[in-house]
Amino acid sequence: MKNQKGFTLIEIMVVLAILAGLIAMVAPNIIGEAGAARVKTAKAEMANIALALDMYKLDNFTYPSTSQGIEALASKPSGSPEPKNYKSGGYMKKMPTDPWGNPYVYFSKKSSYEIVSYGADGEEGGEEDAADISSND
Repeated sequence: MKNQKGFTLIEIMVVLAILAGLIAMVAPNIIGEAGAARVKTAKAEMANIALALDMYKLDNFTYPSTSQGIEALASKPSGSPEPKNYKSGGYMKKMPTDPWGNPYVYFSKKSSYEIVSYGADGEEGGEEDAADISSND
């Protein structure tokens, strides 16, 4: 017989079994980190929005009202309180959505505010990936 080079079917199956075992051990860790990465992204975006809100307040002496919303950072809002020194071009080019594609929710109080992402389900409440994320956390 000639010297044949190559792998036998059994050798290939052993390698595939080892790879499947490695993937089974590593995949849950990677998949679990995707949710944590989205939460970190949401918090970072909230921090950027918070900076823009603080700049808005420095120029206009008050935060946008809840009815004006954080959209007031991208285009001059109407209604009360009227921004008297609104920056040309706004404070943000466009409003980001949270990592799940939902808009951030904004609540304004007289001298403070809260920015909220309702998480993966886009609804108030929830647990794990669906838990609410607040700028006050």
